[in-house]
Amino acid sequence: LFLSTFTLAVSAGAVLLLPFSIISNEILLSFPQNYYIQWLNGSLIHGLWNLASLFSNLCLFVLMPFAFFFLESEGFAGLKKGIRARILETLVMLILLALLILGIVWVASALIDNDAASMESLYDLWEFYLPYLYSCISLMGCLLLLLCTPVGLSRMFTVMGQLLVKPTILEDLDEQMYIITLEEEAIQRRLNGISSTVEYQTAELERELEKVKSKKTNLERRKKASAWERNLVYPAVMILLLIETSISVLLVALNILYLLVDETAMPKGSGGPGIGNASLSTFGFVGAALEIILIFYLMVSSVVGFYSLRFFENFTPRKDDTTMTKIIGNCVSILVLSSALPVMSRTLGITRFDLLGDFGRFNWLGNFYIVLSYNLLFATLTTLCLVRKFTSAVREELLKALGLDKLHLSNNPRDSEAKPSANGHQKTL
Repeated sequence: LFLSTFTLAVSAGAVLLLPFSIISNEILLSFPQNYYIQWLNGSLIHGLWNLASLFSNLCLFVLMPFAFFFLESEGFAGLKKGIRARILETLVMLILLALLILGIVWVASALIDNDAASMESLYDLWEFYLPYLYSCISLMGCLLLLLCTPVGLSRMFTVMGQLLVKPTILEDLDEQMYIITLEEEAIQRRLNGISSTVEYQTAELERELEKVKSKKTNLERRKKASAWERNLVYPAVMILLLIETSISVLLVALNILYLLVDETAMPKGSGGPGIGNASLSTFGFVGAALEIILIFYLMVSSVVGFYSLRFFENFTPRKDDTTMTKIIGNCVSILVLSSALPVMSRTLGITRFDLLGDFGRFNWLGNFYIVLSYNLLFATLTTLCLVRKFTSAVREELLKALGLDKLHLSNNPRDSEAKPSANGHQKTL
């Protein structure tokens, strides 16, 4: 648990370090001779980036594998059972895992770049091997972000819609409350009349009763909400999300144009002006603030999209119902996403802040075709997800407003499922 907490702290540091660097650069530009900010300099930022990269490697390759193998270990046969035996087995498993990864990287290096220089570079474990391995992990994280972020950007509208109170347009909340109350009473009477020996029907009715109570709670919340909360907060938040998403797609589109006409737009095109020498944004402090907002928005969207994917849907942690193995997996996933976020932000042109530190050498960032394809895929996937989201949302709202939602005219498979009637036959439209 302590190792997982430390890993989450490193993830938070990796996410917050990029906005901190952008703010530090603008502060140094605004107050270059101020005595009270002399501690804020380039060496401090470089040192923090080195520490963030070092601890990310430590958590990813040592601490989290140790935590997982320690949970699964029981001690070697013939040894006295206890903590020492489990630690010994865990260390042996870590050594075997390190040898396995070393062999895989050697084979990959021999297949991709088979020359003497690349093979000799792997002998230098600290200067070449760890940055190379971390570069591979960052590439995997960026590919994962490429899948999660577009889905999360479209999913954010649904999440905020569940947290906020929607405006009542052509809806009668009193009538809906009356209907849902009658439905709850009917299910409760059926539940009271069923014998306790029929476990299947009882469990089914209890699940249905919980759904009805949840709908009733939402309706009561909507009914108690003030007119300002219904008619002002919800549209304002939706418009804000739409503006942030549109700006993100626009910046990516502009970055694609820059990549086609200017070589310095590449993530490794220039070493950067350095901290405190020039503004990283064209619009100065306002542009830097916008970049920070977009970076946080992309991180939240990527996490939402990660847990919205079908492959990771059962991976979502739940209160009082999450195993330690699942907690370790979640910590590793968030660490990979947070470590790849600065790389994705620079690759998409959200910010021009170049990665600093000894672990900031990512070989694949110098490939023009990889960077251009990444930008094109991100813009295309985000646009498709948003178009699909809004067209389906508008269709559902129109059907609901016209009172046709009960006819199940939507293409949602959950809505079109046939429901069994009381006599066992299927009722379908």
